[in-house]
Amino acid sequence: MSVTADPLQPPDLRDAPQETVQPEATVFRQKDVWSPEAFAREQIRGLVRQIFFSSRIPPVQQVVFSAAEPQVEVAGICEKVGWALAQETSASVALVGFEDHAPAVRVQNDRRISPMKARSTHIASNLWRVWGVGSLEEEDEFRSTRYWLSGLSELRAEFEYAVIQGPPVSISSEAALLGQLADGIVLVLGAHTTRRVTARRVKEMLEAAEVTILGSVLSERTFPIPTGIYRRL
Repeated sequence: MSVTADPLQPPDLRDAPQETVQPEATVFRQKDVWSPEAFAREQIRGLVRQIFFSSRIPPVQQVVFSAAEPQVEVAGICEKVGWALAQETSASVALVGFEDHAPAVRVQNDRRISPMKARSTHIASNLWRVWGVGSLEEEDEFRSTRYWLSGLSELRAEFEYAVIQGPPVSISSEAALLGQLADGIVLVLGAHTTRRVTARRVKEMLEAAEVTILGSVLSERTFPIPTGIYRRL
């Protein structure tokens, strides 16, 4: 006896072999969802590898991050770069900040610890936060070439890498001085605030001071600027 299914009614599948059907909603996996935060982290990792782990001779160890203008935020970028660099290497990394209200650091009286690390904050296995550089006795010469020569030499002796937060290039000649004494400078531009003419002028200032410009990055977006665009500034 044959049975003809009613085309207007769904067939009775209770006795039919069951198949596992993937619901349509699960087709979109988590990895397919674009995340601005994850993308920004990957961009920072790419920037770190491009700067610190390139084939440049001599290798880059000390890098200054300076804003084109005073209103452009730099500390957050330095923080991200410092942590990303510490994750890419087992070598010691210094994250050097210059905030006006830096916290007091208690000096550790441990002869096994180097002088600069003793007055720094150990924030990860191979990452230290250093508030200023140079010996404590030279604080009155904070803006002198002698001070920076001494401080960066001490940094280089105690840390294999240093991410240094420098002052704004447009209002301070100290930024160019730091770029000269370190291995180079990364120029931080405001994604929505820095005008092209300002970026070009700051770039020309650094080039006139014979500072090695290692790259540039957009502050509000944390995206490196493609080389082709940067060259057209």
